[in-house]
Amino acid sequence: MKVSNYHDTEPIEEVRGVVKREVITADDGAPHFCMRVFEVEPGSSTPAHSHGWEHEVFILSGRGVVAGEQGAIPISKESVIFVAPNEHHCFVNSGNEPLRFICVIPLQP
Repeated sequence: MKVSNYHDTEPIEEVRGVVKREVITADDGAPHFCMRVFEVEPGSSTPAHSHGWEHEVFILSGRGVVAGEQGAIPISKESVIFVAPNEHHCFVNSGNEPLRFICVIPLQP
């Protein structure tokens, strides 16, 4: 079992205004999934992209939109998002505080 504070995990700046922490990985003995915590500063967004795996996302705080094939959908604290494999998407912070969310992805072989 691993119990820690997400702040104990080294932050990685994905792009300006976006920080990722990989809080549970294969290094922790989790062979199937990676849990990441993102913080997106006001006015910033994750890069628009797609890939062959799904995302499960839970919004912890802040507000914004998730932009995808269905357009820009508002998100806020306690929103739950499923991004299907190969769906083009990005997370945009449209609020005045950091948009913080948990993202779980399968580990790639």
